[in-house]
Amino acid sequence: QVRLVESGGGSVQPGGSLRLSCAASGTIFSFASMTWYRQAPGNQRELVATIGRLGGINYADSVKGRFVISRDRANNMVYLQMNSLKPEDTAVYYCNMDYGSLNYWGQGTQVTVSS
Repeated sequence: QVRLVESGGGSVQPGGSLRLSCAASGTIFSFASMTWYRQAPGNQRELVATIGRLGGINYADSVKGRFVISRDRANNMVYLQMNSLKPEDTAVYYCNMDYGSLNYWGQGTQVTVSS
């Protein structure tokens, strides 16, 4: 049984930083790709950043140079360091685990960037 629990969301002013965490249970974490998605009101869910099981990383163009994804295999954790936040980063952020035909989602954490 896999469970993903996000934390670290909140409200921040433009230019600020937040660090999101995703705690993964289960035994397939080390073999799975981990991805952060986000969904703003009225918008489709979009990929923010992904880190593969071998460490390969990709970012959405909108967050390149501002966000950093990382994973801690020893503790089954994935992080998203978000810097220089903009109002358009406001969304619910979701953690996703993908392993072959298996795909899991967390419940999401709200990030609000506003002055």
